[in-house]
Amino acid sequence: MGSTLLTAEPAFADDYGSGALGPWEGSSKAISTATTIRQVRDADGLFMFGDSIAVQDGYALALRLRGRTGDLLAVHNWSGRPTAPAVDALAEWAQTYGLPRRLLMATGSNDIFTPPVFAAQVDRALAIAGPTRTVYWVNTQVSRRRYSDAIQLADQRNSAWVNLQLADAQRRHPNLRIVRWAEFLAAKPTRLTAYLSDGVHTTEPLGQDARNELIVQAIEAG
Repeated sequence: MGSTLLTAEPAFADDYGSGALGPWEGSSKAISTATTIRQVRDADGLFMFGDSIAVQDGYALALRLRGRTGDLLAVHNWSGRPTAPAVDALAEWAQTYGLPRRLLMATGSNDIFTPPVFAAQVDRALAIAGPTRTVYWVNTQVSRRRYSDAIQLADQRNSAWVNLQLADAQRRHPNLRIVRWAEFLAAKPTRLTAYLSDGVHTTEPLGQDARNELIVQAIEAG
């Protein structure tokens, strides 16, 4: 998929209006080496699990984070991947390496195709993390401009559904911190075009800098 987040074909008979998520396993990814993962764990940095926005923006985030807080970042980012396999990757790293005290989840955009499955995966991620670790989770804004107005509206509605589930999970898990990307974009109408290149991915450098800054600010706040 390269820079494409969503491997979807429009499906007008689907239940949720955004189409169906296609195969993503062969898409671009960025995964830290075992050596880096252990270095980050030992330095009590952060582990990140994300989708193609994270594939695109992860390196710049690592530089920003290191410069601001001194923290190291290990990543498991995969384009087109929904949250369930991202949490699978979290579980695998927890078993293989152990976890640092902070985790960053930048996933949810590919759950717009089946929004009801998202809440269980958030709970699963928090169960893996345990109550003493802090989990930062970037919320979702999707409205793919290359598709019809009806699909864009469904994307927006399903993004809001995902975000409501994340907000509800925060009430159950006091160690969950939401990085409010959707609210940042909604604050000014021009941001949706200035900060998103296609209705999903960040523009570079403006959108990328803004999203990464929100993440770093959340981490700085603890």
